Amino acid sequence: MSFETFLLDHESAIRFGIFLGTFFIMALWEFVAPLRVPGTSKAIRWSNHLGLVTMNIVLVRVLFPLAAVALAAYASERDIGLLNVIPVPYLLAFVGSFLVLDLAVYLFHLLFHAVPALWRVHRLHHADLDIDVTTGVRFHPIQMVLAVIVKSIVILVLGPPALAVLTFEVASHAITLFNHGNVKIAPALDRVLRWLVVTPDMHRVHHSIHTAETDSNFGFNLPWWDRLFGTYRAEPAAGQVRMVVGIESFRTDRDQWLDRLVLNPVLDEPGSQLISPSQKVE
Repeated sequence: MSFETFLLDHESAIRFGIFLGTFFIMALWEFVAPLRVPGTSKAIRWSNHLGLVTMNIVLVRVLFPLAAVALAAYASERDIGLLNVIPVPYLLAFVGSFLVLDLAVYLFHLLFHAVPALWRVHRLHHADLDIDVTTGVRFHPIQMVLAVIVKSIVILVLGPPALAVLTFEVASHAITLFNHGNVKIAPALDRVLRWLVVTPDMHRVHHSIHTAETDSNFGFNLPWWDRLFGTYRAEPAAGQVRMVVGIESFRTDRDQWLDRLVLNPVLDEPGSQLISPSQKVE
C-alpha cells in the first residue's frame, strides 16, 4: 500500500484528527496569550457553537454521504473533469487544483456578502460578539449545504487529484480555526505570514462592525485573492484590540443561543449588508 493510498483510505480520521488537534492548540494559545479581552460569556458562546457544528456535521453526512475526497476519486476513475481528460503533470494538477478550490471559496464567500438573500444566511457567522477559534465553526447549516454543493460542482468540472482535495480540506479546516483565533502574534511576524496565509489579524478586520471593513479580506486560506482583486485591507481603523466585531443587530446574549442561531436568517434585521462600491483599499 502506497503512502497516498493510506492517506486516502483514512481521510476521515486524518481530517478529524487535524481539526481536533488544531482546535485544542488554538484554544490553549488563546488561554495563554489572548489578544482581546472577551466581552461576552465564553461558556454560552462555546456550548452553542459546538452544538451548531455538531448539527452541521450530522446534516452534511446525511445529505452528502460521498465526501469531497471520495467524489474526486470517483471522478478520476471515470475520467470526469478537465484534469482527468487533458494530460497534465501531476504536480501541476495538484497545485493548480488547490489554487482553483481556494479561489472558488473566495468567490463563494464574496457572493454571500453581495447577494442579500445569501447575506441573511451568512450573517450568523458575523453576528458573533467576540471572535475566537469557535467562530471558525459558526456557520449556518444552509451555508454548509450550499458550500458542499458548490465544492462538488467544482470537483466534477475540474477533476482534481483526490490527494489535492484531501490536502485542501485539511488545510481549510486548520487555517479557518487559526485565522479566527484570539491570539497575539508579533506584528513583524504577522506581516510576513500574511503573504503566505490568512492570519488572525488579517481576517479579524473582516469581522468589524463597520461595513467598509467587513467587505474586505474575504480569503479564508490564501491571502493573494484579496490583493489581486482589490479587497485587501491591512488593519481596522480602530486597531485590532479596540475594534468592535459583529453586526449592528443580534447583540444580546439570547441571540447567541442555538435556537436563535439556526433561526437567524428569518429574523428581522435593520438594513442589509452589501459590498461597498467605494470601499477603501490599503
